[in-house]
Amino acid sequence: MNEVVTLARRWIGTPYVHQAACIGAGCDCLGLIRGIWSELLGHEPEHVPAYSMDWSEPQGDERLWRAARRWLIPSPLQEELAGQVLLFRMRDRAVAKHLGIAADIGANASFIHAYSGHAVTESPLSTAWRRRIVARFKFPLEVK
Repeated sequence: MNEVVTLARRWIGTPYVHQAACIGAGCDCLGLIRGIWSELLGHEPEHVPAYSMDWSEPQGDERLWRAARRWLIPSPLQEELAGQVLLFRMRDRAVAKHLGIAADIGANASFIHAYSGHAVTESPLSTAWRRRIVARFKFPLEVK
């Protein structure tokens, strides 16, 4: 099994806590990615400043997408691989502000994510979720 997926599944059940990144205690969608990064690569690549739940949406600032491009390796949007970081746009013309980890691929595709009001969970990667994916990334093998 893919190492990233194995690590992500260990986070399932972690409560949703905005801006947190601690397995078992709490995390948000970015915290899940940060926690997996730390387990794979050691320390986080940069300090994450405080952020609101709207992710700079009123300003139209794609801050999360820029950070993902800075530290992760872009994958073609059509390339579906287990362990990819998925970036979602939750509404048309809104900033991309949700992250998840591709888990199962194929007919029963799923992804692991944290979202407000729910613990980290593995959800079906339904057509509705697939339409929201705007970018796919891989974790680097080592920190830049």
